[in-house]
Amino acid sequence: MLTTDHRELLRGRHDLVVDGVDSVNAVISGAVAVAGVAGAAVNPAVAVVAAGVGFVQIAVRWQKRFQNKPQDDRTFSDYVQFAAVLAYCKALDKYLNDSNILTSINLESVVSEPFKQQIEDLAESSLDERDARRAIECFPLSKLAEQFNNLLLNRLQEVGLDERTAKTLTARVAWSTPRYISEALAEAKDELRVLAELYRDRWQKDIDKYDSIDTYLAEQIATKPQEKVFAEEFTFHDIYVPLKAKPLDKNGKPIKDAAAFDLETWTKQLLADENKQNRVMFIEAGPGRGKSVFCRMFSDWVRQDLHPVWTPVLIRLRDIPTLQKSFRETLTNAVNASFASDDGWLMDRNTRYLFLLDGFDELLMEGRNSGGLEQFLKQVGQFQRDCQQSSEMGHRVLITGRTLALQGIERQMPDNLERVEIHVMDDELQQQWFSKWEAQTGAETNSDFQNFLKHQNCPENVKSELSREPLLLYLLAAIHRDKELKVEDFHGTNSTQAKISIYNQAVNWILTKQRSDWLNRDLTELETEDLRRILIEAGLCVVQSGGESAPVAMIEERLREDNVVKSLLEEAQKRIGDNPLRNALAVFYLQQNSKEGSVEFVHKSFGEFLCAERLKESLQEWTEPGKRGKGFNTKDSDMDWQIYDLLGYGGLTEEIVEYLMGLLTTPAGAGEASQFRPVELFQRLEDFYLRWCEGEFIDMLPESLPQKKMRLLREQLKTQELGLRQIDIYAGLNVMILLLELHRYGQQRDDLKDKINFFPCGQPGIKACDYGRFLRIISYSNSWGIGVFNSVIGSFLDSANLRGAYLSLANLRDANLRNANLGAANLRDANLRGADLRDADLRGADLRGTYLRDANLWEANFRYANLRGANLWSADLNAVNLADADLGRADLGRANLSRANLSRANLRGANLGSVNLCGADLGGAYLSGANLRNADLSDADLSNADLSDTFLSDRTFGDVKWNENTKWENVRGLDTAVNVPEALKRQLGMQ
Repeated sequence: MLTTDHRELLRGRHDLVVDGVDSVNAVISGAVAVAGVAGAAVNPAVAVVAAGVGFVQIAVRWQKRFQNKPQDDRTFSDYVQFAAVLAYCKALDKYLNDSNILTSINLESVVSEPFKQQIEDLAESSLDERDARRAIECFPLSKLAEQFNNLLLNRLQEVGLDERTAKTLTARVAWSTPRYISEALAEAKDELRVLAELYRDRWQKDIDKYDSIDTYLAEQIATKPQEKVFAEEFTFHDIYVPLKAKPLDKNGKPIKDAAAFDLETWTKQLLADENKQNRVMFIEAGPGRGKSVFCRMFSDWVRQDLHPVWTPVLIRLRDIPTLQKSFRETLTNAVNASFASDDGWLMDRNTRYLFLLDGFDELLMEGRNSGGLEQFLKQVGQFQRDCQQSSEMGHRVLITGRTLALQGIERQMPDNLERVEIHVMDDELQQQWFSKWEAQTGAETNSDFQNFLKHQNCPENVKSELSREPLLLYLLAAIHRDKELKVEDFHGTNSTQAKISIYNQAVNWILTKQRSDWLNRDLTELETEDLRRILIEAGLCVVQSGGESAPVAMIEERLREDNVVKSLLEEAQKRIGDNPLRNALAVFYLQQNSKEGSVEFVHKSFGEFLCAERLKESLQEWTEPGKRGKGFNTKDSDMDWQIYDLLGYGGLTEEIVEYLMGLLTTPAGAGEASQFRPVELFQRLEDFYLRWCEGEFIDMLPESLPQKKMRLLREQLKTQELGLRQIDIYAGLNVMILLLELHRYGQQRDDLKDKINFFPCGQPGIKACDYGRFLRIISYSNSWGIGVFNSVIGSFLDSANLRGAYLSLANLRDANLRNANLGAANLRDANLRGADLRDADLRGADLRGTYLRDANLWEANFRYANLRGANLWSADLNAVNLADADLGRADLGRANLSRANLSRANLRGANLGSVNLCGADLGGAYLSGANLRNADLSDADLSNADLSDTFLSDRTFGDVKWNENTKWENVRGLDTAVNVPEALKRQLGMQ
């Protein structure tokens, strides 16, 4: 570039050549002869590019000064200064030509005197060597860039650009300048040969980097919004509407009363906020809420509107085969582009990347368990802090994933996450979506669909919940458009069953709508069901492979056992001369994966739903009566192996379990008998569970069931690393999950309460009861990795019956034990931090020294429980029953005990500092020596309580209740307490 006369620099839209003109005003107004031709027409846009004209004038002055110096007198700074201004001019020219800025400004704007003076001052200035080296090493953050940027920003605002647009354009020009410096020096011959030779190797490498980034953005970012939505003719860009989100606190809980906000705006603001460069943008949501599509759209917006200020890099975490020891190594392996192949690519100060990591819940199995996800998130958090602290790295990270994947690790997550959760579509966004749907399908189709949703017989959960989630809304609309959806399909369904009905309709819709396209022949209903069978097996394989993709060979191997499907495939292969299985898989929104011979579902939810269908089939088969009603068709030994085959791969997710229980409990159609036999299923699974606890299956000879499953997995999955213990642990814990689900189902039905009652340790009071069994299961599970038990089963312990269980020192951190029966259990010194124990029964339990910090104990029953020395800091004990409990020396600092029943409780020496005791019942409680500094006792009942030697101070005392038996001897701090009742002051002689 620099070997070209400076007159060529603004040749594009402006047609302006500056030829030794000293009058800056004349240059800006365009009142000059063009190419020395009198009367030549001047492009009207010249006034618009006043700032560019200013830089041309500066370039002219600097070039003359440069050329007038003898070559031996030219300094390093002279070369850099001249190169930089011309590169900056070229960058400005590019963005003025490539954008619609010229249509947004005032062509008649008068140049201000301060602006003229700025040009003059800059034209006369020079760089010292330090600033020159800074400009070469990191131009955007150099003193020279600051001077250029101030000049450009001021002029852009003078001609009418708003501040945000002007700042964005200025930043893009500055961050583009290093590229043009590199191009200029790589091509330099005469004037800048000295500088070019000094840095030639580096500039050539930089040019290769910029070319690689261009290719990456064009091929892997720009194409994403233009990809077709499933099998439709329209693209994601055609149907996408902006999403809204709500903020979460550091523990992942919604911030009370916080309003929803535009997710894109939040992300842009956080990206630009100089005070939050150490924060990771952390976006959570349930399945089908639009996380991945948001990443597609936002990365392309960055490409179009911010690059090269930020260069977007989109990484699907499902594509990372192995997590490396450091996040930098993981990034290098994950980015399939040559610019990431250089060892120092993350240390290049002239390039800042925005890494969009999509799907932390989709990390391969090895990354999700044994602390892998927790460790990965810690690496991400540390990387972001490093970027903020290092002058050589200015990168940012945005990461998305399902909230449920964080179960069990909430407390261990890094503290620099800026967390939000995608909100369901509100009325405004839904109407925007309808408008886009109408543009693709027509007004009549759209109107009919909206009328369907408004129909009085359309279930409320479909109207208010499911139709407000992007994926399900699309499926509803598409199936309805093709006349495959009726209001009657949802009659009598709950939310889960309605969602299942949608996915079920989607499977049938796709098979019947597209079948002629892939097999090129008409199919009977029987054959359609066989094709569905293929997809169901594919769903299981994808989930067993880590939930993301599965080798076609694995699916083929599993289907060899299905004679009907095997015959269909063989017949189809003869007819079409192609691999019919691959064609069949392609039909159901499966796409060829980058991995050789693998396929993946376009959306993870389809795989999970079909996997649940596969599990349902086997669970129903296991309870089919045998001949003459004796026994079962499936022998115990066959069922044992099938359990390992189906469940010995990893932990069941909450989504799969939700679909599975919904499928099992959906009422049979008219004239059909239900295939769900819950009592028989419970009995068979419980028998397996008890034998698993004894180690029967892992001790088998000559080949144990875990060994057989391990061998098959390693044959089918090259990346499979699960060993015998892991497979045995998963099989047992997954059966336990099914038993817990059946237990909850049974306890909600009067006819099943006595028949389905799961006691993990055995029924208390009978000989076979083993109170230590549950603790041994926890220890066995965690022998593979700390926290494995919690990560697999912690979210499924709701309503578990663990009465009398021995759980001393157990790690149940963040576990969901809501409604659980832990009466008389030994939980001494157990870790229950952050656990959900709402409505749990802990009567008479031994909780001495138990760690319950931040736990949710709302309305739990602790009557007669021993909590001496327990840590209940910041725990939520709202309306909890602690009557007659022993809380001596317990730490209840900052806990919420409003409306709690503490009557007759022992609180001697307990720490109740800053505790909310508003409305609590402390009647007869023993509080001698307790710390009540800053506690809120408003409306508390202190009748018969012993407050001798307690510490009170500086918080609302309020309208407390007391009587003549309340002991106040040696109470300290009452004189400084706020709102002490006048009657109490008189009684205690304080007036």
